[in-house]
Amino acid sequence: MNTLRTLVTVCALLAGAGTGNTLAATYYVDATRGEDTRDGLKSESAWRTLPRVNRASLAPGDVVLFRRGETFRGQLIPQSGAATGVITYGSYGEGAKPIFLGSVAADRAEDWVPVKEGLWITAPLRFETVGAPTDLQRANWTMHQEGGAACGLTKEKSAPDGASTLRLACRQNGTKANHIQLTMFGLTVEEGEYYLLTFRARATKPFTPSAVSVMKSGSPYTSFANADAGLPVLGTNWSELTIRLRARQTAQDARLTLYLGGALPADSEAFLQPGQFVKARCNQTTPLSVDVGNIIFDHGKSTGVKKWSEADLRQAGDYLYDARTWQVKLCSNGNPASNHRSTELALRKHIIDQGGRGYVTYENLDLRYGAAHGVGGGSTHHITIRGCDISFIGGGHQNTRPDGKPVRFGNGIEFWSSASDCLVEDCRIWEIYDAALTNQGDGTNVQQNITYRRNVIWNSEYSFEFWNRGPASRTQNIVFEHNTCVAAGRGWGYGQRPDPNGRHLMFYSNTAVTTNVVIRYNIFCEAADSCLRLHGRDWTAALTMDYNCWFRSSGPLVLWDKESIGPEGFAAFMQAHNLDQHSMVANPKFIDAAQRDYRLAPDSPARRLSDAGKPVGALP
Repeated sequence: MNTLRTLVTVCALLAGAGTGNTLAATYYVDATRGEDTRDGLKSESAWRTLPRVNRASLAPGDVVLFRRGETFRGQLIPQSGAATGVITYGSYGEGAKPIFLGSVAADRAEDWVPVKEGLWITAPLRFETVGAPTDLQRANWTMHQEGGAACGLTKEKSAPDGASTLRLACRQNGTKANHIQLTMFGLTVEEGEYYLLTFRARATKPFTPSAVSVMKSGSPYTSFANADAGLPVLGTNWSELTIRLRARQTAQDARLTLYLGGALPADSEAFLQPGQFVKARCNQTTPLSVDVGNIIFDHGKSTGVKKWSEADLRQAGDYLYDARTWQVKLCSNGNPASNHRSTELALRKHIIDQGGRGYVTYENLDLRYGAAHGVGGGSTHHITIRGCDISFIGGGHQNTRPDGKPVRFGNGIEFWSSASDCLVEDCRIWEIYDAALTNQGDGTNVQQNITYRRNVIWNSEYSFEFWNRGPASRTQNIVFEHNTCVAAGRGWGYGQRPDPNGRHLMFYSNTAVTTNVVIRYNIFCEAADSCLRLHGRDWTAALTMDYNCWFRSSGPLVLWDKESIGPEGFAAFMQAHNLDQHSMVANPKFIDAAQRDYRLAPDSPARRLSDAGKPVGALP
């Protein structure tokens, strides 16, 4: 049956690829049997990894299929199709949906090192230089200035070792990083490889460079590699410094640029003795180069509890991420690898990063264990997400407020700013730190023609979050229908949040010009705080809401600004706002909620809504 379904799906995908591209190709990816050196055009010659998929040259109408039952680690960066044909990322073969993990496994004994009794840390990061280094002493360094910056560059010999020293005399430092650039040409980098930049330096006034980048020598100035950790401070005493970079793509003619504008203090001098630029090998396959926003133990049976100082690590499962050393410290009675069958460290990256993409479809994929968004990115259009599973998402460190409190984030599927003509249907989404589904934006943007239908959502802080800000922005034609939403705020993140807020519908302050937002034929069952909250300006003259089933076993159903509405006052309140005229407040009664079977039971009261409207919920 699975084989037949796959053949039908592939044929449908190819048939629907668009008449404008009769040469559409299908590529196969197999994490066990594949090899990235192959052409990918048959299952027998499949590719193996996500990086190979990301750098493929795909055309509108092309299809990329991942083998069912396989697991792929890393990040999928899709390519755009066109009106003549979407690019589809789907599945083939027998078994469970292909799994995409946005995490690093830490389930070997050697992955952990004891710090003291009850406290463990991930193995330290080590780099070993490989290959012949580029001698930066011999390089021709040049200075570029703009934006009113004024900085002189001279090359001097230092006694007693005779090393060349670059002397930078800054009179005006400009306001942006690119206003002062110290550059050398002639480097070669390879995709995925690490490089170490070494030098000695001092300054008459301490400062930290704005940025360090390896980039294309000429226009367009594409960045091939950036520093992947915090940049060092150049102090008033000579010190040995190392900057680590990782290449995103291969380049034969690249330039190294130190961006000093706005950073090198005016009326100061800096002295640099260039060292080497050399390729390095890391002792870890995937270093923890970004925040670890969650730890998932035993395939989701429990999770870690994120803390922000070692003093707060008191109970088993408490952990913190050290951005300076790229390590996790974890409270554990014994080696975590011995206590758990699996330990996944969720990284602060979108599992699918689709920023700026259009005409893309994702079908029958299983996204797990990422600390940013499951699917995220701004300025998207004509995106379809169908039949996907998304779980244990979010918790990454987004920013720190002025009062010193950290802010975490992470949505299952987010359409950020300037999103249009998108569809999410027949997905299952659970254990999300923020919203399972959301379109939101800031600044001047347009969000329009976005539909969410027949999805099943549970144990997420919000089932659907909606807002758009800026009076010059516009939102129109947002439809949320036939979804089953259960147990908002009952997920892993609720107890860790500084702002626990478990709601199915979270309507934050929305100042955009808004028309035709539709919430209908849904089930909203149980929530930690309420089924709906309106926070901020009341924009709901643009809202149509009807034929929904609402239920909480106790507590308010709705928090409307500061007004709390319980089951007994729900009908009158909604009638006064011309909303939910045909909705009901009743326990929907599922076939087996304990086993996540959220189909309506035969005697469900919610079935009565079909007499006047359409059947509610995601499943018949």
